[in-house]
Amino acid sequence: MKLLVPAVTSVALLGAPAAMAADWTGPYAGFSIGHADVDGPGAADGKETTFGGHIGYDYDFGDFVVGSELEVTRFDLGLPAGGGTVDNVANLKLKGGYDFGPALGYAVVGASRAYTSLGNENGYVYGLGVAYQVTEQFTVSGEVLQHKFSNVSSSTSDLDSASVNLRASFRF
Repeated sequence: MKLLVPAVTSVALLGAPAAMAADWTGPYAGFSIGHADVDGPGAADGKETTFGGHIGYDYDFGDFVVGSELEVTRFDLGLPAGGGTVDNVANLKLKGGYDFGPALGYAVVGASRAYTSLGNENGYVYGLGVAYQVTEQFTVSGEVLQHKFSNVSSSTSDLDSASVNLRASFRF
């Protein structure tokens, strides 16, 4: 008991040991599974499970992390009422967020390209995400993204997509 009181007092005065800080700097690659809700031409809409892959690089400035990522997602989504199909969407994203140690909260913005049966169209993507480093080499994350495409295939029809993705990434 005589040793326990000084030990507890010294821990209280010095503080608990700091949580291990994660370093987000470096390249990564991984895959995702998600769900997309697409609104297409002529009030056509569809919902589908999506699969994809991504590769990127992050740089940790201490409290803040910035990075970029290339992501390709397989939609394979048929839109009803002759709305065509959405086959794939490719995103080139810029990412910025706050480093909470092993967790990272971030926002993304970037360019997007939809590959559809009606033609290919450029647009933009934005969203929010959170990532957690399970180990130094393995990260799990989730993202909510919004895609916007105007005048698909030189028509006056727009194509919009909202998606939720669960991701696994391997850092190297």
